[in-house]
Amino acid sequence: MNEQRIEISKNVLIDCLGLQAGESLVVVTDDSRKELAEALYEGGKRLGAESMLVVMQERSRSGEEPPASVAVAMMNASVVVCVTRYSLTHTAARKQAAAAGARVATMPGITEDMFTHGAITADYAEVKRLTERVTGLLTEASTVRIEKGGYQFTFSIENREGVPSTGLYLNPGESGNLPSGEAYIAPLEGTASGQLLADGSVAGLGALEQPLLLTVEHGRLVAAEGGLGTELLNMLGDEQGRMLGEFGIGTNDKARITGVVLEDEKVYGTIHVAFGSNNTFGGTIAAGVHIDIVVKQPDVYLDDRLIMRAGELVEGK
Repeated sequence: MNEQRIEISKNVLIDCLGLQAGESLVVVTDDSRKELAEALYEGGKRLGAESMLVVMQERSRSGEEPPASVAVAMMNASVVVCVTRYSLTHTAARKQAAAAGARVATMPGITEDMFTHGAITADYAEVKRLTERVTGLLTEASTVRIEKGGYQFTFSIENREGVPSTGLYLNPGESGNLPSGEAYIAPLEGTASGQLLADGSVAGLGALEQPLLLTVEHGRLVAAEGGLGTELLNMLGDEQGRMLGEFGIGTNDKARITGVVLEDEKVYGTIHVAFGSNNTFGGTIAAGVHIDIVVKQPDVYLDDRLIMRAGELVEGK
């Protein structure tokens, strides 16, 4: 077994999740990510944790629930790490595990390169500081306006709570992505309108070689023109999956655009939106799908106040 991977796994389990000897660790994976999951499982064993490796069939899309037996194992663990192709972040299983007191890290789409380079190497104390500051800005605001390439996109976040994904999940019930670094929020359903020019990546489809123009009316995606637009609409389906579910801001200065949205959406200088489920972080949409789309270097206004100019935070740093 790759000893470097095991050492990195031990560091992640200690530094980001606070795993201690005698605690229970459940590593959830599928066939596509089994080698990385095995390193985390072995790392947990060497740290003296009661470790379990759970291999399930690969899900068909991000946001799809794992089998009930996997969800039960997650609920009964001290620490859960999900190393899967598609994201379990916005699932009831993840939410229930956190509610039961588990510390949960999700790593959807992580690659060998991402496991050793880029966002995972960040100073997570600094990521935490910036993430919590930006989260506060989102919580305090009522409206969002995004401008890029001559297009404008607006929606309400009134009375919604921002969510920090800091990369440090040390207390019972804390959860988020690893690698991490984002502040996100559930927009008020039905309030989004306008057009957004995306040029980063799309979860499950990879980096955008040509821009993707999204048109939203009454909170619903009605058109996706350009790069990967048809594929995106097919993934989202025709029902609740097309509703705007998330707005997020990247806060990790070591993150890179790789084509894997787990890292892409954490890049400092980017924002992302997602369509589909948001009922696990303050919204009302339960669509069984959640697809993130990354936008590079936009202008962002909260309550008509500029907080980001061409990707650079002018408030929050």
